[in-house]
Amino acid sequence: MSRGFVKEDDQEEIPMVPPRADLPKGAINYVTPHGFVLLQTEKKTLIQEFEQLPSGNDQERRITSNFINAKLQLLNARIASAKVINFKDQHLDSVRFGAQVTVMVNGNKILETYQIVGVDEANIAARKISYVSPIARILIGKKIGDSAILQMGKEQRIFKIMAIDY
Repeated sequence: MSRGFVKEDDQEEIPMVPPRADLPKGAINYVTPHGFVLLQTEKKTLIQEFEQLPSGNDQERRITSNFINAKLQLLNARIASAKVINFKDQHLDSVRFGAQVTVMVNGNKILETYQIVGVDEANIAARKISYVSPIARILIGKKIGDSAILQMGKEQRIFKIMAIDY
C-alpha cells in the first residue's frame, strides 16, 4: 500500500541510531580485555532495557524497541568482530596496542600519559586514544627515548617517549 493512503497517526517514526565509533574499512577491531568487558556490559544493559520496556503506549514501545534492537545489532557486530589483545603477548619494550605511554610533548616538562585502546574504548577525557588515531599511529613501534613527530598543518608536535607500561 502506498504511504499516501496511510493515516499520519499510523506512520511510525524511524529511530535515529547514533553510529558506533568509526572503525576504518578493513581495520581489525582490536580490543583490550577491559574494553571487551565494557562491550559485554553494554550489551547486558541494552537487553535489560529491552526486557523492562513499559507496556503502556504500543507505538512508543515499538519505537523504543526498534531503537534498542538497532543498537544491539550494531553492538553485536562490533562484539563479533572484536579481537581481544592480551598485553602479555606484546613486545613490552616498545609501544603497542594496550600500552600506557608517557610522553613529553614539545619539550614541556609536564608529562602526558595515554593508553592506546580500541575504537569503542577511546575516551580522550580518560586519556585513552584509539589505535587508529594519528597520535597512536606515530607512537606505535617506538621505544623509550624515541621521538615521534605529528604534523598538524604548519605546526609540528614532537612526542618523546618517556615510559611504556602494560
